[in-house]
Amino acid sequence: MIPLSIFSIDLSSGNLILLVSLLMFVAILMAKVGTKFGVPTMLLFLILGMLAGQDGLGIRIDKLEAAEFLGHLAMTIILLTGGLETSISETKPIFRKGVAISTLGVFLTIIVTGFFIFYVFGSRIGGAGTSILGCLLLAAVMSSTDSASVFSILRNSKLSLRENLGPLLELESGSNDPMAYVLTILLVNIMEMAGHSQGTGSTWSLILLGGWVLIKQIVIGLVMGQALGYVGRLIITRIHLQSSPLYSILILSIAMFANGAASFIGGNGLLALYICAIVLGNTKDMPARKEVLLFFDGITWLSQLMMFLLLGLLAQPSQMHHILLPAILIGLFLMFVARPAGIMLSLIPFKGLSFKARLFTSWVGLKGAGPILFALYTVLEGVDGSNEIFNIVFTITLLSLLVQGMTISPAARMLNLSIDDDPEVETFGLELPEEMGILRDHTVSDEDLEGGDTLRDLHLPHGIRVIMVRRAEKFIVPHGSLKLMPGDRLVILLGDTED
Repeated sequence: MIPLSIFSIDLSSGNLILLVSLLMFVAILMAKVGTKFGVPTMLLFLILGMLAGQDGLGIRIDKLEAAEFLGHLAMTIILLTGGLETSISETKPIFRKGVAISTLGVFLTIIVTGFFIFYVFGSRIGGAGTSILGCLLLAAVMSSTDSASVFSILRNSKLSLRENLGPLLELESGSNDPMAYVLTILLVNIMEMAGHSQGTGSTWSLILLGGWVLIKQIVIGLVMGQALGYVGRLIITRIHLQSSPLYSILILSIAMFANGAASFIGGNGLLALYICAIVLGNTKDMPARKEVLLFFDGITWLSQLMMFLLLGLLAQPSQMHHILLPAILIGLFLMFVARPAGIMLSLIPFKGLSFKARLFTSWVGLKGAGPILFALYTVLEGVDGSNEIFNIVFTITLLSLLVQGMTISPAARMLNLSIDDDPEVETFGLELPEEMGILRDHTVSDEDLEGGDTLRDLHLPHGIRVIMVRRAEKFIVPHGSLKLMPGDRLVILLGDTED
């Protein structure tokens, strides 16, 4: 098929409005159909972009810098919304686990994957793949769990997980994007400086310098995010605005300021934005909370759609055939060896998380827009072999969304980690209006009580409330300190809450 060159566009041209409106309309129709078959909507958006791109209809984007800017803008919106919807009370019990996975886990995954690529495929993929630094860069680019994909699948599928896995997975995916981005930038800079330096000593000094910069970025990002989050909380609770939508814009401006301020003084802006959003989202008596969350939910969907369509348009499948086999094998190694190794090793110091939960956590290593954007950064920086890095990462992202994205819910059920696994719902005669939520029941197992035997120790996901406990023929009104026993039947209300 001959590409339709008339569709070659500049991102600042008037044709963009017509193009975006058509693609968005088709994307929504595809998402409607895909939902029925359990296909991740992010995968459908990406495929639609590919079909409309250079090797499909022939739509070509001329300015990669503008594409990267729009992609990162969309990523910040997604991270911001994820932070606002994260409950500190639910995150606190798993905070150290999440941080360990998103830092040490990511680092270990990069090391294992990088050396695998170097020793197995280094000479075959050429360019950056011929050096160990280049292989580590490729591993760093695709090391993160994509927050957009995880938030979308977990929340849109309404998958409720045991052992507080929902908050753990969301915290990890929201905090390891910044980690992977920092490591990508550092490795690019080290490769550039190493090209102008000679000797092993110079390389090691650059690596040590990179380690220091990494620590500085993380610390500044954490401190700035938390500090500006608390300042923003004071502003939000003390200012009185006449229109509810203005609170959403105010929160957006505060979070974006945290991003920019942290970056300005050498910190990681994405991490600062995410932490700031968590603090703001947990503001007690936040004005217009429901309206704010609805606003950000809407622009998050728009950001996800725009970002995946845009990245799909950048792909050229005709240039991927020579790296297809290495990319698939690297992707499978990442899914079944490198990420599980990183997860298991980083969680060794922690108890209270079953082996099944650790195994499921290692499986939810979805790739998405984040890795593709990081790969695009290497192209813009002119890294040797960057086009191959982009093509490999894009292929692995498609593989991940197809294999992992479509099996998350079945995997949770197979491992008995889904909170609503019970086939028959026994509500003991209770009836509630539909708008209050959905009633489910759950039988307490020994695994549920591994982290403690009180109702509070279950760390139920946000939006889930236990409204009755049945023990044999006895009915108990639940409270946080109630001691549970194996065999207890819990009547659970699933639905959005204001608290």
